Amino acid sequence: MTLALMAAALVSLCVRPVAADQAADEATIRKDVAAYVAAFNQGDAKALASMWSPEAVYTNPLSGEQVVGREAIEQQFAAIFAENKGVKLSATTQSVQFISPSVALETGTAAVIRPEQEPEESEYTAVYVKRDGAWLLDRVTEEDVPVVVSNEDHLKDLQWMIGSWVDQDDRGRVETTCQWTKNRNFMVRMFSMVVGDQIEQSGMQIIGWDAAAGQIRSWVFDSRGGFSDGVWEQKDKKWYIQSTGTMHDGSKMSATNILTYVDDNTLTWQSINRIVDGELLPNVDEVVAVRAGGVEGSQ
Repeated sequence: MTLALMAAALVSLCVRPVAADQAADEATIRKDVAAYVAAFNQGDAKALASMWSPEAVYTNPLSGEQVVGREAIEQQFAAIFAENKGVKLSATTQSVQFISPSVALETGTAAVIRPEQEPEESEYTAVYVKRDGAWLLDRVTEEDVPVVVSNEDHLKDLQWMIGSWVDQDDRGRVETTCQWTKNRNFMVRMFSMVVGDQIEQSGMQIIGWDAAAGQIRSWVFDSRGGFSDGVWEQKDKKWYIQSTGTMHDGSKMSATNILTYVDDNTLTWQSINRIVDGELLPNVDEVVAVRAGGVEGSQ
């Protein structure tokens, strides 16, 4: 056997036991987390303290006070349980990483639950040390879970627009695709007007919730340089959009656009009361658009 083969064989023999040991240690840490939660929910301060290393530093998540050592940690938990009757804990481990054979890093999410109150959620990182075959907590740091602010509830009545739509006749077709932005605070509709194989005009509409005015608004920008602002009002299955804007040549325009939900695969659109620079223009007759590629409104 060559030296290279001998070295490879030795490495493989070493890797397998280490991997197996880490898998067993990870399973132990995950069980310890469950035992920690159970002891907390039973109000057992002594059992909780025994899961920390003798020189561990514990930070009270309620007061921010730090204490050192098992005896002080036990007293801290006893005080927490005395002041917060019925308090409960839940925790979910996200990952366990090993810094060395005797040091591990666990990350997860936790929630402190008090009677008749909203849960206080946090993301935590726990450092474990291995002593005499047991994994003990040494440090825990916590951060509040970021609150995701979303206006989805205000826009949910327009959920059916999500997806791709087409209206087509002998003169051409209009293709529209609507999707949510991150955190569902806005809806974005991309549209293009196609004649033959050429895109004559395209643009983007952004639909969102105006918290100050307490209503849905939209903003449209087209490829010719025009833009407009719309205020939405719902009446049954129809949406009336009062639109005002500026055309590419500087002309001022206004119109009432009517968007109607027919069913999950069909909508209609028309434009009335169209005025450009004080001149009343003919209404745009109602057009029918159908969903492209099947029902997508539930996405």
